[in-house]
Amino acid sequence: MTDKPSTMREFNVVVERDEAGWYVASVPALPGCHTQARSLDELMSRIREAIEAYLEAGDAPAPLEFFERKVPRCARAREGSFDGSN
Repeated sequence: MTDKPSTMREFNVVVERDEAGWYVASVPALPGCHTQARSLDELMSRIREAIEAYLEAGDAPAPLEFFERKVPRCARAREGSFDGSN
């Protein structure tokens, strides 16, 4: 029996925190590959498992090209007005 050499691959992971305090991770190159956890340590463990399961299922990663984009800051409108003119 011959063991296959393991190949290490790297993926970008997007991490967000939801309103309930859960950390949510997704992998843009692997559609549908996401998980959540209460701590960042647990989240990283779970997203590794999710990536491995995705790749073991034979799904090929989607090619992506990343662009950096800055979001302009906006002045906060006063409460009750849409354009801040009230």
